[in-house]
Amino acid sequence: MVSWITVCFLWWPGYLHHLWGRGAAMDLGPMCKSYRGDREAFEEAHLTSLDPMRQFAQESVQCPDIGEANIMCLAPCTREGKPSARMLPLKGFGKDGFCFFTNFEKLDSNPFASLVFYWEPLNRQVRVEGPVKKLPEEEAECYFPSRPKSSQIGAAVSHQSSVIPDQECLRNKNEELGQLYQDQEVPKPKYWGGYILHPQGMEFWQGQTNRLHDRIVLRRGLSVGDCPLGPMTHRGEEDWLYERLAP
Repeated sequence: MVSWITVCFLWWPGYLHHLWGRGAAMDLGPMCKSYRGDREAFEEAHLTSLDPMRQFAQESVQCPDIGEANIMCLAPCTREGKPSARMLPLKGFGKDGFCFFTNFEKLDSNPFASLVFYWEPLNRQVRVEGPVKKLPEEEAECYFPSRPKSSQIGAAVSHQSSVIPDQECLRNKNEELGQLYQDQEVPKPKYWGGYILHPQGMEFWQGQTNRLHDRIVLRRGLSVGDCPLGPMTHRGEEDWLYERLAP
């Protein structure tokens, strides 16, 4: 007797046979949606600035449909090169780089990371790479009291990524510290502070329905001096260079 699973399996495309063999049984291909048409390509002429920090400032505020344009994926690596990515909010940026606050973690052992912002209403992605440094302790001490008090207490309650017995222990500790600090300031935990990522490269990506996505990357720190640039490399502002990459 042939089961319905066998019948379905026989009708699946070849790549799903391969996925089934690896233990996966769900086709997510139909979730892909249409992006922009080829006539709406993101061209170099569309850059509002050849300084990527100014370009980022323009991009992040141009669409009110983006709920939280400052939410990003932070991807550091351990000293051994093991990556770890998670979402958190960007708290500020300027000429020197991108600032965020978190528990001290893998960034101390390998001070280099990537940030990725994805703004779904625009089908736009911005990727940032560069070295990371701790912000001065005074800056973290100044910023911490500006957070909602519940967030301050939450940081004191949770030593991020440590193993805990259950959620109830967090609730109990949260209630305990809430009462303790009801009428006084919450001290900043020693394991919590700020970082700044100094961008050495920034890529602006625009999704295209035909998958010929637009990618314009700006880099700096390259020792080109007075040497002539190649025909596909262009000078931006200050020490930035920009190029178009194949998708």
